[in-house]
This record gives sequence, structure tokens and C-alpha cells, in this order.
Amino acid sequence: MSERDVFEYAVLRVVPRVERGECINAGVLVYCRAKSYVGVRTHLDENRLLTLDPEVDLDGVRAALHAVEGVCTGGATAGQAGRDDAGRRFRWLIAPRSTIVQPGPVHTGLTADPAAEAERLLDLLVR
Repeated sequence: MSERDVFEYAVLRVVPRVERGECINAGVLVYCRAKSYVGVRTHLDENRLLTLDPEVDLDGVRAALHAVEGVCTGGATAGQAGRDDAGRRFRWLIAPRSTIVQPGPVHTGLTADPAAEAERLLDLLVR
């Protein structure tokens, strides 16, 4: 059996109208300290989102999800958070916020491949 490491994950939710509290899942953030890995997989079901709010700013939601992807990748284009290590970037991304794209609660598991785990969770929890 291959060695498995602890990982953490949070579902990214799109909440088009915060006052109503309705949301759809649109991505999964995954962090594995042992592998210095932080990554995100996203899938936006635009038709489902438009059912919740026909006037939602789809371009804004896409931009917010793209920004999360940028922070996970790191580097200067991701701003201050992009220069931090993987753990700090994950913690910054899962911090509670009252915006259209919000992280859900953090959960844990064991994995040998955090990138594959992100794909598995995307299929299980988002698609």
C-alpha cells in the first residue's frame, strides 16, 4: 500500500444573493502539507446558478473563481497571498467571507495524490 498523507479540503460555494443564503457548489480547494500542495478544481454550472438568480453577474463569478486559481498557483500575479507558502495560501482562501464565492467548512482525509483527490472531490461534490 502506498503512503498516504493527511489533506484538508473545502468546497467553494457560489452565493449569488447573500441575504437569501442559497448556493451551488462550484469548486474544491485541497491542501496537503506533506506535499506542499494547494490546488483548486472548479466547475461552474451556469444554468443552475441562473436558476437561483437570473441576474447574477456570471463574469464576476468567473473572475472570482479564476482569482482563487491564481492564488493556488502562486506567484506575483496572485498578489500578496501568491507569495506565501502553500499552507498560508490555503488558510487565506478558506477564511470566512461574505462575498459571492465563499469557502465551506474544512474537512480532512488521507491521500497519496492530492491533485487526484481534488479531481475526485470535484466529481463527487460539485459536478
